[in-house]
Amino acid sequence: MFLHRGGPLAFPDPELTDDEGLVAIGGDLSEERLRHAYMSGVFPCYGDDTPPLWWSPSPRAIISPERLHVSSRLERRLRQGRFTHSWDRAFREVMVECGDRRADGRWILPEMIEAYVRLHRAGSAHSLEVWEGSKLVGGLYGVRIGSLFAAESMFHRVTDASKVALVVAVRETFAAGIELFDVQYLTDHLSSMGAIEIPRPEFLSRLRHVTAVELDFRP
Repeated sequence: MFLHRGGPLAFPDPELTDDEGLVAIGGDLSEERLRHAYMSGVFPCYGDDTPPLWWSPSPRAIISPERLHVSSRLERRLRQGRFTHSWDRAFREVMVECGDRRADGRWILPEMIEAYVRLHRAGSAHSLEVWEGSKLVGGLYGVRIGSLFAAESMFHRVTDASKVALVVAVRETFAAGIELFDVQYLTDHLSSMGAIEIPRPEFLSRLRHVTAVELDFRP
């Protein structure tokens, strides 16, 4: 399906596409379209030379506090106090860092940064920052709708900083009422941290419930 800028927000049913999950092409990155996409189980990912591409892969990767794997070494690192963390203190900087020097190519384009910054200012996108002293050394960002947190990307500049970001984000978002923490694709790194895959129909069923929840999100 081809979308037009400023056109209807609706996406095709993700269940009508294949497992790779390309749902639609084109459209825009307006706040309304992005929110509707995440409520539909869809997210944008594309490069410099393509229009926006909207995806809903099957299976879908998620992570929960019950399955979160934290090694004893990492748990000690968390307790040592070398790192501190904050929420929503440096959203733009986290996105820029997530998109910098990526081995898999540049996909966090300037237009995406501006779009998600707008979403952040509207209260629907959040960042978690990991600091070593006054230096930003790790973090992640994602979209929150209802009791869904859809993590988009994370980065590190020193060893373990991205692991710290993920552990803190999972623990604190669920403590704040999040019920579904989406990480999209199961990588080796996420698998080692306890992420699992679930079928797309199950993910979409859970999504309908959690996005309807009214949540005063204060991690």
